[in-house]
Amino acid sequence: MFDKFEWIASRYEELSEAIVQPEVIADTAKYQAYLKERANLEPQLDAWRRYQSLLDGIAQAQEMLADPDLAGMAREELDALLPQKPLLEQELRILLLPRDPDDDHNVIIEVRGGAGGEESCLFAADLVRMYSRYAERHGFRVEPVYTQDTELGGVKECVFSIVGSGAFARMKFESGVHRVQRIPVTEANGKRQTSTCTVAVLPEADEVDIDIDPKDLRIDTYRASGHGGQHINKTDSAVRITHLPTGTVAACQSERSQIQNRARAMQVLRAQLMAQKREAADAAYAENRRVQVGTGDRSERIRTYNFHEGRVTDHRIGLTLYAINDIMDGDLDEIIDALKAEEQAAKLRSLT
Repeated sequence: MFDKFEWIASRYEELSEAIVQPEVIADTAKYQAYLKERANLEPQLDAWRRYQSLLDGIAQAQEMLADPDLAGMAREELDALLPQKPLLEQELRILLLPRDPDDDHNVIIEVRGGAGGEESCLFAADLVRMYSRYAERHGFRVEPVYTQDTELGGVKECVFSIVGSGAFARMKFESGVHRVQRIPVTEANGKRQTSTCTVAVLPEADEVDIDIDPKDLRIDTYRASGHGGQHINKTDSAVRITHLPTGTVAACQSERSQIQNRARAMQVLRAQLMAQKREAADAAYAENRRVQVGTGDRSERIRTYNFHEGRVTDHRIGLTLYAINDIMDGDLDEIIDALKAEEQAAKLRSLT
């Protein structure tokens, strides 16, 4: 099963030799591709080398058992080394699992208010802040695309991208309906309310991934609303693009110029069309946007945020954490790591 790691070690050395060759350095595209492939192999190679070192240590300790003067020390060594073997073998199996080809991509996140009126829009704004703080913690860059605000500071809809290697691998588990239980600021009687927001996480598609005929597009410009100062309120810089064959709409109002807004809207449109393409090609696509987002009804949820009890529960894996303030401040790692572990376990089960 581990024969592939020998090929990985060989390929790593081959790439290491190639990236110092003048003809490769001169070819920027090839040089970057080789660097990326080499970097992707490093975790697998590191685990394989640790495993080989462990096997060597076990073999040496077993040889020492034959020497009466060294047998005691050898048994202690084996007691320390042997329990590590199944753990490293499990790590190697996980590293051999097929990777999601989108894991390294940037992501486009769409957050919308669902059931619950103004309170759902206020919580949508909280979710946008949570994801922005999480991105900052991981060194990702947040780029706004489109926001439709409410008068009380909530958002009916917010589209933004998170830029950074591995962004989709971390964020893809957030697609779905998020339920909040708390006393809304709009509630004068102090009565707790249950509301929902929908979140869609889409891998950013490259131009080569999706072919869009310009004749299939209707492009409208309009005056942006909401925050942005004098400029954003006085020029028709916002752009809305409609893909006529599918009716898919993408808009951007975050940039100063119409050209920049058009480019950002096209990024969103490509991601949406790529998600639809995958859905049509494979009905079981794990990140199927329509399936995961659902209708926004209170009963369709992946996670509940209960402010009265200070808890957050992810219903997909039955994980409950009493750390709602930290989580709302972007500390999502414990939840995302648990979801990633469950994803890996599911893949391993499918191979047995």
